[in-house]
This record gives sequence, C-alpha cells and structure tokens, in this order.
Amino acid sequence: MLEKILDHLNESILLFNQQLELEYINSAGEELFADSSRHLIGLSAQNLFKSSEPDFIQDIKLCLTTGEPLVDRNLNFHHLKKSLTLNLSTTPLFDGQQISSVLVELSQVDRHLQISKEEYLLAQQEAARMLVRGLAHEIKNPLGGLRGAAQLLDGELSNPELKEYTQIIIAESDRLQALMNKMLGPNMHPNKIPINIHEVLERVRQLVIAETSDSISITRDFDPSIPLIKADKNQLIQAILNIVRNAIQALENKGEIILTTRIRRQMTIRRKLYKLAIHIDITDNGPGIAPDMIGQVFYPMITGRPEGTGLGLSITQSLINMHNGIIECQSEAGKTVFSIFLPLENCNGE
Repeated sequence: MLEKILDHLNESILLFNQQLELEYINSAGEELFADSSRHLIGLSAQNLFKSSEPDFIQDIKLCLTTGEPLVDRNLNFHHLKKSLTLNLSTTPLFDGQQISSVLVELSQVDRHLQISKEEYLLAQQEAARMLVRGLAHEIKNPLGGLRGAAQLLDGELSNPELKEYTQIIIAESDRLQALMNKMLGPNMHPNKIPINIHEVLERVRQLVIAETSDSISITRDFDPSIPLIKADKNQLIQAILNIVRNAIQALENKGEIILTTRIRRQMTIRRKLYKLAIHIDITDNGPGIAPDMIGQVFYPMITGRPEGTGLGLSITQSLINMHNGIIECQSEAGKTVFSIFLPLENCNGE
C-alpha cells in the first residue's frame, strides 16, 4: 500500500542504505533516470549522480554522517541527454540510535516553472482570443446589413456598369464574412474516437507532398509503440497541417521538415497530471522565428508574412486546447520546433 502511494507522487523518492546504495525508487524516479527499478536498485549514489552537480553526493553523505535533514535548491541534474534543475531534500532514517538509511526527495523546478509559464500563456491567449471574437461579432452584424443593402440595390439597377460596383461590394462582404468566421475560431466540439496518431501525421505528410515540389524533404521519426488516442481525426489533421504549411512557407520550398512522435510519462498538462502523454514535434531547418515574435505566434492576427492572416496558428491552438492538450514553440536560426502534447487517455474507457 505504501509503495502504491509513493508511485503516485510527482516527486522522485529514493532510499539509500549506509553504503549509499539504492534500495528503493518510485515511478517518478524511474522516469527521471529513464530506467526501471530492477536495473537501478543496487547502484551507488556516486554512479547515479556521476554526471550531475557534486552537491547531490555531498548532501546525501552529509545527511548520513550528521543525522540532520538537509534541503538544497536549484541543483543541476544531468543524466544521459537529460538536463534538469532539481530541488533536493534528504531525511535520515533511524534504526534505534543508528542511522540506517537516507530518504532522498527530488522535485523538478522546471516542471513548476513550466506550469506557471503555461498558465500565463493560456490566460494571455484566451484574453486575446476573446477580444478578437468580440470584435468579429461586432463586425459581422453591420456586414450582413451592408451585403443585404447591396443585393437590394443590385436588383434595382439596370445599368451593367453600376451593377459591377454592387457585385464588388457583395464579393468583398463575403470575403470579410469568411475572415470573421475564421476569427471566431472552431465552433464544433471534437468527435473523439480511438485513432492512430501516425495515421494523422501520415495524412498530413501526403497532403503536403501533393502540394509541394521534391525540394521539401519530410522525414518521419515515429515511436511505433504509441497506443491509440481518443481524438477528432479531422481536427488534428487541420491543426498539424497548419503548422507544417507554415514551415513550408518559412523554408520557401527548400529544406527539411521532421515529424517526430514520442511517449512522455508523468506529464503535467493544463495543471492536470497524466500518466502518459503523446509528444509530437514538427521541426524545420528554416531561418527561424524573430525573437520579438516567438511569444506571440499563437495570438490571432499576428503574422510575420505580409500576405498572412495570422489565424492559422491561433486556430491550431484552439483545436489542440479542445483536445485538452498544449502546444509550444522554440526557435533559433536553422531550427524551429513546434511541440504538441496530448494526454493519452484509455481508449477502452477503463
């Protein structure tokens, strides 16, 4: 029962004996070290933290020798290709008067910072989206009256040259009406059914190949072990297609796009912890996004292209949010990565 409780904690819990050998590690710890307890138990603290900041080893040794709890913050943890900032808490456990072991608790500072950043971005984007939606509603009402008046006038006119002007008014009204509908964003709830995320990405790839020349290379790096996800297939295709088309425009029809899928464990999305999540990366080797634009790319009406509407990524954000997911962007010259995180729910409903 105790182990089940520990396995549901977000923090990594490790237990070291007097020889500083690992005797227990919970599920969060397995995720941190990217290995199973079967392989990790018995390893020394020196081995586990050999690539990390020396304070990890020193603090654990100090707790063992002094018998006093110890807290250390913002330590650099490195393991394999992972680099994180952790807070360390050590607690001595006694057998009678003698210290028998040291309980180590590791919590990711990065995760808390990520949650705060995510909440701020979502709040900002929602405020911008509500402002644009309100503006679109206000424009749609007089726009409908304008179009109706132009139709009535067109019916009363006999001069073809004058009719040409009314037709222009009607056509431009229709164009603005379509733009307002886009600004209002998706209005249909997702029809979630079990789907294979790779079928979605493959469909996007086929559509893009049909639209572009051979000068764009689209590479797949898929994790075949990813199970089915409950989602609206058409909405996810639209969301990812918007990102890929943006990448193609940035590449100016010459470069490489990489579609990557992975499984993330113990992933916090929108303040909710999920045991499993799907991580999708859309990476291009284009010129990158300007630093002053990177924090605004998902806002409505924000675009770096003169001919762009600035609605594609805003719609993508809305579609991903409707699936309880999040989308992030990192960019530098030669590498832009859009990352989508979708919670992996049980498709059997269990």
